[in-house]
Amino acid sequence: MFDTTLIGRTHRRNFLAGAAMALLAGCAVVPKAPAPGPAPTPTPSENNVVATDTDRHRIALLVPVTGPNAGVGQSLANAANMALLDTGAKNLRITTYDTGTNPGEAARKAVADGNKLILGPLLADDIGAVRAVAKPARVPLISFSNDEEAAGADVFVIGNLPGQSVARTVAYARQQGVSSFAALVPRGDYGQRVSASLLSTVRASGGTVLAMEPYDRTAASISAAATRIKAKGGYDALLIADSGSLSARAATAYRAGGGTTSVRLLGTELWSGEKELAASPSLNGAWFSTVSDARFGQFSKSYRARFGVQPFRIATLGYDAVLLTLRVARDWKQGAAFPTAAMFAQDGFLGVDGAFRFNRNGLIERALEVRTVSAGAVKVIDAAPTGFATGK
Repeated sequence: MFDTTLIGRTHRRNFLAGAAMALLAGCAVVPKAPAPGPAPTPTPSENNVVATDTDRHRIALLVPVTGPNAGVGQSLANAANMALLDTGAKNLRITTYDTGTNPGEAARKAVADGNKLILGPLLADDIGAVRAVAKPARVPLISFSNDEEAAGADVFVIGNLPGQSVARTVAYARQQGVSSFAALVPRGDYGQRVSASLLSTVRASGGTVLAMEPYDRTAASISAAATRIKAKGGYDALLIADSGSLSARAATAYRAGGGTTSVRLLGTELWSGEKELAASPSLNGAWFSTVSDARFGQFSKSYRARFGVQPFRIATLGYDAVLLTLRVARDWKQGAAFPTAAMFAQDGFLGVDGAFRFNRNGLIERALEVRTVSAGAVKVIDAAPTGFATGK
């Protein structure tokens, strides 16, 4: 699955271009998808006066519904509204505010309208402007970004974190006897996070990282980096931290000429849903980790029936953010500030993308599955945990 936004700060804005889902008890990025056609558009509150509502908690949804990322923002908005309809929720009122032009102004309008919680924004670059308005008003954010540095006591990051995908894959690889690693990492924020996670996870497990090669996000650059790291040799597994198409290009360059068949290729969460994986013989046998798709099929079917288009894969974040809010709202007194303490439940929550919880820094922790590329298909080889043990 594509993460909420990130491949590097300078690329974010251009890179993004049924049965009801059950809300379970506490015991328990931009995605690659067909571009949606016209769909019902939630009317931004800038064009309306939000009436007084004493029976429901006011929630603001801050996403772009205009501009280059409007398709993704619309998909999130549709999914959030679908969650309300599917659950029959009567205690929440969600109003959409357009961040396509001025996210700070959207936040000011949301706070002035009396919203006590903000779902959004989508882009990591917008978090600062929104938080500057929301924090003095004691309005927390649940951001769809995967910017780990933005998380905090009043900013919860619900996007899929690349470091967790790497850590899950490394843990699985170590269980299979892999002890030495190398990596191809893109220059920029995403590459830095992948590198840091690889180094810390491998070292903590007693393994070694023998080589890393940076590259620019072009076919020529990643192919050249693959050739350089191939020459170094001596490792058991090679992590390629990019999309399916660029990873396939790198794998082809790496496998060329033979002599590397014993090296296991690894990927990240960016590989989820990428058709190039199964179509590339060079990636056969590769492993990567991501959120489970077990519930996404039903979600997608319900979404298409309601809106007439295919959802972006990231739309599940909008749905799950509403499920999370409903769970927390069980103990939320009308008119009071949003009870952020309830967000730290150690047994976590369950949504379309599986089990998740938040640490004290506001970062999400997800239960991920491990997949492999095998014989022209992608298969699950290690299922995601269904929940979290308490007391950790």
